[in-house]
Amino acid sequence: MSALKRSTQVPYKRWKDTNISFVTSQTDDKSIITVHEEQPGKNEPSNEGVCTILEQDLGDSKNRSSRTSGTFTVEEAVEAIGFGKFQWKLSMLTGVAWMADAMEMMLLSIATPQLRCEWRLSSWKVAFITTMVFIGMMISSSLWGNISDKYGRKVCLILCMLWSLHYGFLSAFAPTYSWILILRGLVGFGLGGAPQSVTLYTEFLPVKSRGKSVILLGVFWGLGAVFEVLLAMVVMPTLGWKWLLAFSTLPLVVFAASCCWLPESARFDVLRGREDKALDTLKCIAAANGSSVPTGRLIANTQTDRGRIRDLFIPEYRKTTLLVWFIWFCNAFSYYGLVLLTTELFQAGSACSATDKSNMEPLCSLECSYLTFHDYVDLLWTTFAEFPGILVTVWMIDRIGRRKSMAVCFLLFSVSILPLYACTQRTLLIVFIFIARACITGGWQVAYVYTPEVFPTATRAIGIGTGSGMARVGALITPFFAQVLLKSSVYLTLSVYLICCLLGSVASWFLPMETTGRSLQESTQSTMEQKNIERPNGSETTESSSNTCP
Repeated sequence: MSALKRSTQVPYKRWKDTNISFVTSQTDDKSIITVHEEQPGKNEPSNEGVCTILEQDLGDSKNRSSRTSGTFTVEEAVEAIGFGKFQWKLSMLTGVAWMADAMEMMLLSIATPQLRCEWRLSSWKVAFITTMVFIGMMISSSLWGNISDKYGRKVCLILCMLWSLHYGFLSAFAPTYSWILILRGLVGFGLGGAPQSVTLYTEFLPVKSRGKSVILLGVFWGLGAVFEVLLAMVVMPTLGWKWLLAFSTLPLVVFAASCCWLPESARFDVLRGREDKALDTLKCIAAANGSSVPTGRLIANTQTDRGRIRDLFIPEYRKTTLLVWFIWFCNAFSYYGLVLLTTELFQAGSACSATDKSNMEPLCSLECSYLTFHDYVDLLWTTFAEFPGILVTVWMIDRIGRRKSMAVCFLLFSVSILPLYACTQRTLLIVFIFIARACITGGWQVAYVYTPEVFPTATRAIGIGTGSGMARVGALITPFFAQVLLKSSVYLTLSVYLICCLLGSVASWFLPMETTGRSLQESTQSTMEQKNIERPNGSETTESSSNTCP
């Protein structure tokens, strides 16, 4: 480090006609190298992709120049710390957020039949209750992603969960149909930020554990869905839908009581230029896991412009972004469509019975029927499909890769839909819906793994946010197929879902990048230069900075 002079111009070139300059500064306890890009026609170096190297306190500053030490990135620190007690605690807390999301979604298919009867609602009004939730999620998903990339993952997650808790509880007191629409729409607005829990969780996971850990996070979604059905079996026949909505906020209450422990992402702190805070976070994690942070200097890529949607469309990411959006759309459209189809088909008895009932719809649009105990039991069985779907996905995600895993899940979902065209008995109906739900659950979980892996830290949250927004578009329109179009033609409805998942399988296959075993990228600039972060082994400061800085 002593060999570098202040504002020394280095002959190394990153891009054509672009020079790199190093500026060094020193305090009592640390030395910092700031790397600037200089381009022709610009009087001052660009602030885009400024890279700093932070030296840890090595004791007596007088002897620092005589000591030699390596450098490390946040990625290398996370790998060295490993998976331990801290990650288990984080799994529990982010899992509670997923449980809350699942319960709020699951109650839509449970509460709406009783609302239809109590308020004498037509099919399109029932469908619009579900649609309002997804409108709120669609509007807010990108907004929460932008907040997460600009102000932090922790801030975003706490705000969206507290918002959902507030309006989720208020919706239990909705006196009229108009109020339930407004309040559930506001609940959806808050739930649009729930996927950011995956952003935070992913950024603390080592490469080996990342795929399986994020997939297993889906167990909490399954637990939330199962708990919602069990809760409905007890509450709905005695207390009614209002109490069900109130009790469904319990996981959000647990999260609100525990969120003070939630740490900020070290990757985000580094990107924002808060290297000291990132280092403190890494040391706390290491202490919790009984390990240590690598010795040396922390290499950090800082980027001031974060959370910009246009960065998703740079040449390196344009195709990936569009395909990922379509995959999220197909997952949500098919998943929520199947959940809504399940209750509709169970009430009808079979696909053929549902077709027969459609002939009565114009004359008896206000005819209703409550979910029976047997309906709840069958709904519980199909909800259990979440778990085998997750387990099978855990087995194959690291064996065949993320892209092939999603393609296989979409394809198997389409195959499972085919038997529903026949007039199957109720038992067979349950079996095929079980298989289809397992497949689409597994495929969506892989999308949750792939998306944060493929986008860099600077746009990771907005990548997940916009993907989630596209998913909500699919979820928004699916009630009009699963609840409205079904009354006219069961076969046409099933065909829509079958074709959608076949296209989703094709989109997954043609994704340009496989992320299995790949390190997480930090900034958009570093991503444009290299596909994977190289891990320096005792290299000199200047070499390390040239390998990791934009």
